Amino acid sequence: MDKQVRIGIDVGGTYTDGIVIDNHSGEIIAKEKVLTTHYSKAGVAAGITQILNKIMTENNISPQEVVFIAHGTTQATNALLEGDVAPVGIIGIGESKRAEQETRIENIELAQGRYLRVSHEFIHLKDLNNHTINEAIDKLIEAGAQVIVASAAYSVENPEYELQVIECAKERGLYATSGHEISELYGLRVRTRTSVINASLIPKMMETAYMTETVIKEVGIKSELMIMRADGGVMSLKEVRKRPILTMLSGLAAGVAGALMYGKITEGIFLEIGGTSIDMSVIKDGKVMVKNASVGNYKTYIKSLDIRTLAIAGGTMVRVNDNEIVDVGPRSAHLAKKDYECFISKTPHEIKVKHISPMKDDPGDYVIAEIEDGSTYAFTLAGAANALGIIPEDDYAYASGQNARLFWKELGKKYGKTSKEMATEVLKRASEKVWATIEDLIEEYELDKDFLTLIGGGGSASVLTTFLAKQNGVKYDIIENAPYISTIGVAMAMVRERIERSVVNPNTDDIKKIRNDILNKIVSMGALEETVEISVEVDTQKHILIATAMGATEFKQQDLFTIKLAEEEIQSKVAEAMGVDTSNLAKVGEAGNFYGYSVEMKSKGWLHLFNKKKKIIVIVNDEGVILQRKTDSFIAVTTKGELRETLKNLTEEHSSYSVSGQNIPSVYLYCKGRTFDYSGLVSVRQILPIIDIDFNYMENNEKVMILLVKK
Repeated sequence: MDKQVRIGIDVGGTYTDGIVIDNHSGEIIAKEKVLTTHYSKAGVAAGITQILNKIMTENNISPQEVVFIAHGTTQATNALLEGDVAPVGIIGIGESKRAEQETRIENIELAQGRYLRVSHEFIHLKDLNNHTINEAIDKLIEAGAQVIVASAAYSVENPEYELQVIECAKERGLYATSGHEISELYGLRVRTRTSVINASLIPKMMETAYMTETVIKEVGIKSELMIMRADGGVMSLKEVRKRPILTMLSGLAAGVAGALMYGKITEGIFLEIGGTSIDMSVIKDGKVMVKNASVGNYKTYIKSLDIRTLAIAGGTMVRVNDNEIVDVGPRSAHLAKKDYECFISKTPHEIKVKHISPMKDDPGDYVIAEIEDGSTYAFTLAGAANALGIIPEDDYAYASGQNARLFWKELGKKYGKTSKEMATEVLKRASEKVWATIEDLIEEYELDKDFLTLIGGGGSASVLTTFLAKQNGVKYDIIENAPYISTIGVAMAMVRERIERSVVNPNTDDIKKIRNDILNKIVSMGALEETVEISVEVDTQKHILIATAMGATEFKQQDLFTIKLAEEEIQSKVAEAMGVDTSNLAKVGEAGNFYGYSVEMKSKGWLHLFNKKKKIIVIVNDEGVILQRKTDSFIAVTTKGELRETLKNLTEEHSSYSVSGQNIPSVYLYCKGRTFDYSGLVSVRQILPIIDIDFNYMENNEKVMILLVKK
């Protein structure tokens, strides 16, 4: 088989990382770092050129061998944080005073003293024509607008008026976008605001997109450049030009994508720990949790991963006052422009503990060390972990424990403690702050602490993950190639799309339509149709129909570095993950490369006086990756030919009933290397027509495993 590679590039605030992955085996061929070229005439594209030339030349990779190339970027996020955005002019369209009010968006404060400047014109629908549109554009240009937003009432149902405005603006050489291109949800004010934020990013992102695309072409790579999205997927440059807002927070999403694709994590809390901050996100049932992103305290209709960030990481500094540790962070050694004490290249002979204010207006009780030559070093969490000897020698964050202990011994001596006591107390203080956020995630997403695993990624993964897990009695794992997990995530990310549509009491045709629309959309974005997986959800309270699709450009997720296990090995993996003996497992289903097991678990009762037994259903694939762990669930195996009738009978049998009617269980199907998630649909009538579409290509005797989970 000819050599094929995937290239991922992660453009960070300090470094631009590049990685090359073999498309067939999943083997990492090369890893490189260069300084991010913020101030180059070509911007960050110059750093991308450096990375590409380096990794392709040194590894004898020809442009024809690159089947996928993507990069993650913090540009949209940074532009919003720094206020580096274009002024926007809105043309509101409607028939009422309310439409005029809801399309009139005031200046948006992005950061203290930094605003997105917005101007507004309104055209009554009866007066809408090219002449009045051009008059409105003239006024907006005079007010300073560089990008035009068209926002019409009910444009999610009929976008023709917005399209007319866009056409007029483009004829005049202006950037233009509209509400219906961003969201199909009702809510004119939020839709308009989201469009304004999106529009403000277009000029800068277009400039960078053009330069980056030029770099790729100059290198000779034919594969289309993909860009990381905020929800963990990738999108084409063509889509970025229309919806740059979707790349907002994509830098945070790359690590989670790496955990899903490379680490094959299906359940747990992913901790990406760098030098200045820790990002925490929940992975449940093989999915990432998403929420509506906010900008400047304003809600938008843009979905991003639910990532909680704290200023706790490997470089976090320590505050000591009146002989007590008063806090850990938020300042890091990087911001204080100090080296870490544990990474000193020589053994110090004289260490003096001093206090500083790392930045203006900071408290003056952050501790640093000064050695005999006058150079100074920060006391850090990485130093504490190395002083305690909890970081493995082959780890990215490992440093000489001897030197670290010298510094921490001196710090402890000043405050009447041993180095071990001081380092332990600092790590405990940091862990308490992180664990408080983890507890919020556990409660919000209803995670079972008995099965909870903390998955550490990032360069400082080992600094805190192990200690945190042991302190709180949960399992942990440091993901392979943890320091490069974000870049790996970029290289392996799937094309992703989501449509949210306002539909009151959706019927079968509505569900079929949104499913077909998202399939067409994601295929047009570069995904291979045979790899696309779609889930549809009905939100009966908000009257929203939600379709999510994910697909690959050149490979199927399950094909990467697949190692199929014997059934005995799979059972051992399940038993180990569940913390039981294999004798507690009973096989209850099998279809394709999927297995279902019933696991008998014992849990302690009140005051540990009574032992309770409970059964957990586990779905696992032939690689030993656990896909589902569910209580109150049931498994059955049928064939494609009997699937409709079996599913109707089983959902009837396992439904509950209330004043609102029948509540069917969540439905998941497994067969022939594919999973189908129908948990978001609320009736069998909605599910069956979609099953007919999804299973149309299968033979009638194909085995299908059904998992029903009580809601």
